[in-house]
Amino acid sequence: MKKRKTTTTGIIMLGFLVGALSGALLLMLPISTRTGKSIDFLDSLFVSTSSICVTGLSTVNIGQTFSAFGQVVLLLLIQFGGLGIVTFTTIVLCLFHRRITLSDRMLIQSAYNLDTLSGLVKLTRRILQVTLCLEAIGAIGYSFVFIPQYGLKGIWYSIFHAVSAFCNAGIDLLGGNSFCDYADNVILNLTTVFLIIVSGLGFPVYWEVARVIRPRKNGKHYIRKMNLQTKIVLLTTLFLVVAGTALTLLFEYDNPDTLGHLSWPQKGLAALFQSVTLRTAGFATISQEAFRPASSLVYLIFMFIGGSPAGTAGGVKTVTIVMLIASMLGNIKGKKDVTVMNRKIADSTIRRCVAIVTFSFSVLMILTIALLAVQRSGFLDTLYEMTSAIATVGLSRGLTGALYPAGKLIVALTMYLGRIGPITLALVFNSRTPADNISYADSKVIIG
Repeated sequence: MKKRKTTTTGIIMLGFLVGALSGALLLMLPISTRTGKSIDFLDSLFVSTSSICVTGLSTVNIGQTFSAFGQVVLLLLIQFGGLGIVTFTTIVLCLFHRRITLSDRMLIQSAYNLDTLSGLVKLTRRILQVTLCLEAIGAIGYSFVFIPQYGLKGIWYSIFHAVSAFCNAGIDLLGGNSFCDYADNVILNLTTVFLIIVSGLGFPVYWEVARVIRPRKNGKHYIRKMNLQTKIVLLTTLFLVVAGTALTLLFEYDNPDTLGHLSWPQKGLAALFQSVTLRTAGFATISQEAFRPASSLVYLIFMFIGGSPAGTAGGVKTVTIVMLIASMLGNIKGKKDVTVMNRKIADSTIRRCVAIVTFSFSVLMILTIALLAVQRSGFLDTLYEMTSAIATVGLSRGLTGALYPAGKLIVALTMYLGRIGPITLALVFNSRTPADNISYADSKVIIG
């Protein structure tokens, strides 16, 4: 009997599942808690899943519940989840001088959607180097805040929060109030904003920017030499950050529970932080339940979009949304092809974008209905929680701590599906189905 080969998507799914279960068992150990008593399995599984899926939702107070050992476990889970199972495994093989096989190289190629197998191990090493470098910069920034306040413990706090921010995890050790006590701290806010934005751009954008931005005599036309992917990511990220900041100021500037009591410079800083953290980071300087419904609806859209491909952020991704908008506009204008910046987009890419958004939205709605049925919580709070979970954001309107056991399982499942990607799950189910190359007769249907 011929042995079936495990697909890339299957390995990714299994890797995150094994990681979540292993983390849950480690967090249940008495040594992982401050009290020396094991926490409930559902809570440990929830926190472990949230960590490895770099979401940030938690049913327990992280800083007060877990000991130094437990916090180290969480940090490793966050780093593991941020890099991804494929990249992390390759890095481990390189560290132990293990041979990188052809199948390993194909895993990396598939994970990053690359066109060639050449230089993949070097690419993985560069990812690790860039990750550690940017996390170190973040830790230095945080040290100016945490070391004066916490002393030597501030060094660990700086490292932990730098990794958590870069990996878009949003898990903090500050007592369950996230960064709300630092809403006016410029250094902490800007350090976090920097880490979230650069990690959400995606590693391929780094390489492209590094290739393009080189010293030249005239210093012109850099943007014209960037590939389409990088242009879309940079412009869309800039638009979303600016739009989110502007809309937060517009809707919340006079709300006494959010921005109303702050000075205008502080309002701008808080609005910028809120706009950036929606890109699947999960840290908060303002309590989410205090925002007005109009703001919360905007935030749902931003969370669902998420970051950019091949980065640490979640969501359906910026490029996916741009492709769908381009397809919509092209159909409205009656164009034969979908074009973006005078470049034709393949039909297969558009179909994949439709599949990603449709599948993500369907999973979100189904699991939201399930949570409403078992939890009987408010609609906005529930939808906010589930959108945050499937987009691996980690922001909550206060529902996480009140989840019933069934609700914890539903949200944990949502975080897991959100991290591995609904489209990845769909591909796994269809990975062994032969391709259907049969062409059928055309037929007209009425739509709209």
